[in-house]
Amino acid sequence: MKQSDLKYSSLIAVLYFGMNVNAQVTPKDTVPKEHKIEEVVMIGYGSQKKENITGSIGLVTAKDLADKPNANPISSIQGKLAGVQILNSGAPGGSPRVDIRGISSLTGKTVFIVDGMITDDISFLSPQDIESMSVLKDPSSLAIYGARASNGAVIIKTKSGRGKKPVFNFNSYLGIKTVTNIPKMVNSDQYIELFNEKLRNEGVTDPTKFLNRSNYPADTDWFKEILRPSIINSNDISASGNAGKLNYYLSAGYLQDEGNLAAGQGINSGSGFNRFNSKVNLTYKITDNITIGNNFTFSKMRTDQAQTPLQDAYAAPPVYAPINPGTGGYQYFSLVNISNPRAKLDLYRSQTREERLLNNIWGEYKFLKDFTLRISYTSDNINSNKYEFTPSFTYAPDPKPTKLITRDSRTRNYVWDNTLSWKKSLGKHNIELLAGFSRTRSSYSQEYADALNVNYNGTNTSLNIDSGTDIVRTTFDEKRTVVPYQDRIESFFGRVNYDYEGKYLVNASIRRDGTSKYSSNDRYRVFPAVSAGWVISKESFMSEQNVFNLLKLRASWGKLGNPDVQRAYTLNTTIINGGAYYGNTGSPAQTIDQIIDPNIGWETTTGRDLGLEMALFNNKLKIDATYFDKDTKDVVYGIVQGTVSGAGNWNNYITNAYSFNNRGFEASVNYDTKINDNIKLGVYGNITTLKNKITAVANGSYLQTGANLYGNAIIRLQEGQPVGSYYGYQVEGIFQSQAEADAWATQNGAKAGGFKFKDIDGNGVIDARDKTFLGSPIPKGTYGFGVNLNIYDFDFAIDFQGVFGNKIYNFNREQRFGNESWDLDFYNNRWHGAGTSDYYPMATNDQAIILPNSFYVEDGSYIRIRNIQIGYNLPKAFTNSMSITRLRLYVSAQNPWTSFKYHGFSPEILNTDKVQMGIDNNIYPISAIYTIGMNLTF
Repeated sequence: MKQSDLKYSSLIAVLYFGMNVNAQVTPKDTVPKEHKIEEVVMIGYGSQKKENITGSIGLVTAKDLADKPNANPISSIQGKLAGVQILNSGAPGGSPRVDIRGISSLTGKTVFIVDGMITDDISFLSPQDIESMSVLKDPSSLAIYGARASNGAVIIKTKSGRGKKPVFNFNSYLGIKTVTNIPKMVNSDQYIELFNEKLRNEGVTDPTKFLNRSNYPADTDWFKEILRPSIINSNDISASGNAGKLNYYLSAGYLQDEGNLAAGQGINSGSGFNRFNSKVNLTYKITDNITIGNNFTFSKMRTDQAQTPLQDAYAAPPVYAPINPGTGGYQYFSLVNISNPRAKLDLYRSQTREERLLNNIWGEYKFLKDFTLRISYTSDNINSNKYEFTPSFTYAPDPKPTKLITRDSRTRNYVWDNTLSWKKSLGKHNIELLAGFSRTRSSYSQEYADALNVNYNGTNTSLNIDSGTDIVRTTFDEKRTVVPYQDRIESFFGRVNYDYEGKYLVNASIRRDGTSKYSSNDRYRVFPAVSAGWVISKESFMSEQNVFNLLKLRASWGKLGNPDVQRAYTLNTTIINGGAYYGNTGSPAQTIDQIIDPNIGWETTTGRDLGLEMALFNNKLKIDATYFDKDTKDVVYGIVQGTVSGAGNWNNYITNAYSFNNRGFEASVNYDTKINDNIKLGVYGNITTLKNKITAVANGSYLQTGANLYGNAIIRLQEGQPVGSYYGYQVEGIFQSQAEADAWATQNGAKAGGFKFKDIDGNGVIDARDKTFLGSPIPKGTYGFGVNLNIYDFDFAIDFQGVFGNKIYNFNREQRFGNESWDLDFYNNRWHGAGTSDYYPMATNDQAIILPNSFYVEDGSYIRIRNIQIGYNLPKAFTNSMSITRLRLYVSAQNPWTSFKYHGFSPEILNTDKVQMGIDNNIYPISAIYTIGMNLTF
């Protein structure tokens, strides 16, 4: 079937039914299943009753994930859990970043344990296949995973078969995506006014340099030119049940997200994402004591990426039309050194195709009544093929030849887990022991190739390296940032859970990890953890009260390690053509140009946790409050190391350089009540406060890094400051006259209309010693709250989510190299004469004025309606007449409203580089999504 046929056939089901089809269980199964999920929590290598948990674990159920138009399941729980900050990507198929209780590593990621496999990306997994998630937040919960979970972990339990009769589920939604809060830019009249004003501000008097509107008749809104509403469509079907001794769950799904970039000419899809996924979960009970199972997941994804379209549209002057009316070709921009956004979006092409097969085989043997042996083997195979085609922009003078880059990569991972558990009740004493051995291996290989003068005719088959010239083939990319590797980790671990009458709880674990990344003298580390709980509500002195159903105190301590750090042993050389001479003949050679620390080792995190859990009024009101404090040492990143002859990285020497502290308070409240048989109400809320600080830097050093303009970096990592803090000049105001500028402290380029920088050291000279810290991208707090209401056959839900206390660096505004455009807010508020503004500067490209400073640091706080949904369950009489168990229709809106002060698309800034987490530089915007759908069970 052709892709276009598949697209429209998948839409037919939604348009025909006009609803969303999501079915999980029959009505008879619903109550016990949900009750079980509420009472049992997945923990490392097992499960435990929620009331016996002594660590800090957040629980997410299938209900929290259902019917949300998100490709990645983790996006759907944004704002749902205390202590968990999720930053979403607006790009179709983009993976969100998950920060659990702050920033503990600059390179490590939160991991997901899916059917036994540990991975840092679950974009391959359909939300419909997930039964529950357990978010492990404190070191005592994470320590059983040791080196694999130092940045937090999420255990994902996928669905399995239940009940004797087959149950079929069909889930479908169709949505419209629109980009909201598009920055308003100047029109052509305003641009020409600012352009000419800028020349006058810079002392230009030559009349031929000034623009005349009659020479520029066009008036283009470039954001309108490249952005469009788009379609998102998802269809999933599953079957589950029991056939004798076999329990099964089968599913298949297809997701299509067209993306909001309006590529033309039919040769580029802009930013589309397609995913086909299938899943098979089988459990077979051979005997009463022996059970085997297989969890199989296959996905096939295609992602299209455009090259800096939003950045180009922000900078493109409106005085140019996309198409040159004289030639009929793309318009060349002579005023600025940027590509025509329309041309680049139409002609540049980049696509990634990925196939992923995750297969988990396990067996469980129960013997001697109290013992259970479990063996699990999981393989994860990823094949990825990516190409990037840069066209020859023939409409421009002196066009460069076309260039094609291909990257064919292979990732092979496996996890082999072996555990033996013993569970026994001895009177009032309950004991559970676990011992285990685990071995993991991760390998990566890549075939890189590039060529010039490849002739691309709009079809993938024409993108052939061999058809070009100057062909290069290698096993690493041209920038030497990706190299083949093979890593192994071998682990021994153990855990004991003990409780006395369910009142006094103790959990202790230990894990010893060995990694192939390090030499034998630092290969192994031991990670212990201990936690304890006191269920006060079970004490005899609480027996007469009827307020508390649960009152529990808990405390924990644990230690974790992270071996997945930068080492870069193979990246310390530069290839020099003609660098080695044999007689008079030069040959390519390599020279060492970076100093490398050969003793880079583990990052370690030690955390403490103190919590209080309450359930009141017949479990209607539940409150969980926790104080956390964790220290991370030996964080690997660059520092300034003093000049070394011949070394190009003296100002970015990578080593175990930093120590961090993250501490804060988190609280969550849930209230659920049944007003009567037909009306149910649920209210929830959570809040997390966080203070992040760099507590030490090796040798008292620092690092100046991040995005920069003419060598003026924005970020500074330094002791006493939060990670990613902005560093620059504090603006005191705007010089209103040249006399005021002359009377100020000596400041390079000081003039009327320019920034007035604060003289921090008071020596009468503005220089680098007057730079100061301007704010942090890390929120002081995050929160979420919402309401769920069921009235007869109708249901309503609304979720809010937000952050406060963080700052965003608006690099889009700062980066000016020539005659880029301006936003309308700047035009309306700029300085253009004495008394016109004391905050916004004049229009200028003077690099003595456009320096990193507080003007570009903006408030990143926001509050957003994350989701609104209204659903209707069709009457039983109707569904029964059609042999349908359940049929629910719904409409929903995701991100329909956001309140913020930031001058950009969105205050939700996702950078993969945590150091630059708050810098807005060509960030793909978050879209509002309006969907119709249905949930069908039969």
